[in-house]
Amino acid sequence: MKKKKHLMYKLFPSYLLITLASLLAVSWYALSFTRQFFLERTQADLEVSGMLLRAQVVRLLFPLDERAVDSLCKDAAGRTDTRVTVVLPDGRVVGDSEEAPANMDNHRDRDEIRDAYQGKIGMSIRYSDTISQTMMYVALPLYTNQQLAGVLRMSLALTAIDDRIGTIRWRIAAGVLLVALLASGVSWLVSRRIIQPLEKMRDGARRFADGDLFHRLPLSDIREFSGLAETMNHMAQQLQQRIDETNSQRSKTQAVLSSMREGVIATDLEQRVININPTAANMFGTPMASAYGRSVLEIVRNHEFQELMDRSLSTGESVASDIVYHQNGEQIFNIHCTPLLDAAQKCMGGLAVISDVTQLRRLENMRRDFAASVSHEIKTPLTAIKGFVETLYSIDLDDREENRRFLKIIEKHLNRLAAIIDDLMQLSRIEDDREVQQIGKEICRLQDVLATAVGLCRQVVDEKGLAVRLTCEPDLSGRFDATLLEQAAVNLLDNAAKYSPEKSTILIEAMTVNGEIQIRFKDQGVGIAKKHLPRLFERFYRVDKARSRKLGGTGLGLAIVKHIAQAHGGRVTVESELGKGSTFTVHLPVKQLS
Repeated sequence: MKKKKHLMYKLFPSYLLITLASLLAVSWYALSFTRQFFLERTQADLEVSGMLLRAQVVRLLFPLDERAVDSLCKDAAGRTDTRVTVVLPDGRVVGDSEEAPANMDNHRDRDEIRDAYQGKIGMSIRYSDTISQTMMYVALPLYTNQQLAGVLRMSLALTAIDDRIGTIRWRIAAGVLLVALLASGVSWLVSRRIIQPLEKMRDGARRFADGDLFHRLPLSDIREFSGLAETMNHMAQQLQQRIDETNSQRSKTQAVLSSMREGVIATDLEQRVININPTAANMFGTPMASAYGRSVLEIVRNHEFQELMDRSLSTGESVASDIVYHQNGEQIFNIHCTPLLDAAQKCMGGLAVISDVTQLRRLENMRRDFAASVSHEIKTPLTAIKGFVETLYSIDLDDREENRRFLKIIEKHLNRLAAIIDDLMQLSRIEDDREVQQIGKEICRLQDVLATAVGLCRQVVDEKGLAVRLTCEPDLSGRFDATLLEQAAVNLLDNAAKYSPEKSTILIEAMTVNGEIQIRFKDQGVGIAKKHLPRLFERFYRVDKARSRKLGGTGLGLAIVKHIAQAHGGRVTVESELGKGSTFTVHLPVKQLS
């Protein structure tokens, strides 16, 4: 890259060159004028000298007295530097102040002599071989009775003029040098005066480029620079306003994206990530900082997601579908892909909005299962009741024993149906947030609540000869809804009694463990396979449906227990192993003891 020159090194030499050129031109003209002036003055002086001497020479030419003429020439020149020569019309020299006429050449061919022969004052400057100097010659015609008698030539060596002009030249050169130095200084100052505002503007523009848009350029006293500085200051102000507006809009957009429960991923046409919100980053387990610029496939490793993005970008239409994503378990995401358009409605990429519908789909499945289960559970006793009623219509009503048997069966199914409805209503009340907030909580002793539950289950316990051992810290109390907690205990104890072998033991323990209250119901029953444990607290879920109905269960008992625990801010867990019994534990927070 060609090295750039400083503006100073362009302005200063230009000013200096112009100044020097001007000085040289003026000096050359001055020297030429001075030389011409001296030559003209010398010519005039020689003409005047010749005119003063002309009369004396003419008297010596008629009759011709060569010796007298030569002597006059030498006397006239005297101590001056002027050379006097007299030439006859035939070119012969008859007098000369410097040389003997006999030794001198014929002067007929001299330029000034020829001009004088023609009646003009001749003038010529040339090098003289006689005296080896450059001379100025002025020749005046001499007339006698209007006839050319000869020529009087006055000459002067130009050495003196050259000496004077040389002196003047040196003085002019000294003056030019002095003026050049002064001009250099002035040029430097003028250049600096021009450069300094530009340098300040350059520094200010650099600060603008570095982001310091609050900086303002000083105003110069030069109108053009001042106008430029004002324009740049206004530009910086406008840029700062635009940046502030952009940052504000970006912050609002980022706040909206960060607050969204849905994940948002924006990509360019090559499907590289240009924006992603925290929800999406958490969904797919990737840091936000490292997501930008990466392919969306590196973040969402799912071919169904890729197909949706490709279809949206290729068709230019919005597409939506659920995908199953495996990360920390199975999750279901609803993906909505749409083209990302710029201000000109031109596609610049794609936008994917991801909603975690795992819980929603699970609830939908549970709702369908619940609806099917409720229909089945209610339809079963109703079908039985209808069948026995129809049977009563068709048999002999006088057979009282048979009628009583059918009516007992009908009563049994009605009681089962009523129990299902009661459990459903109780479960609905516990699940309702408004009902939970109105649950009355008072300080009660857990030992009393559990003892009451044992008493309520005494009949089923005694029928199978079971032993119930209750162990509870005497002072263990808390702020609970005694009725609901009693219901949960009854459901767990009744469930343990139904599935325990005869003459076995059910252990109930209440204690404080790791900052929480734990109430454990441990039986010695058949146990539960591990595959059933995750769904054990769902409505109408049964491990052995036939046996459960035979034992008279509604399939809602454990679901009620779970929601009662949750209503108190706790939870319920189960541990079980086939052939070794099960342990159900209700966990309640210690804060309930306040």
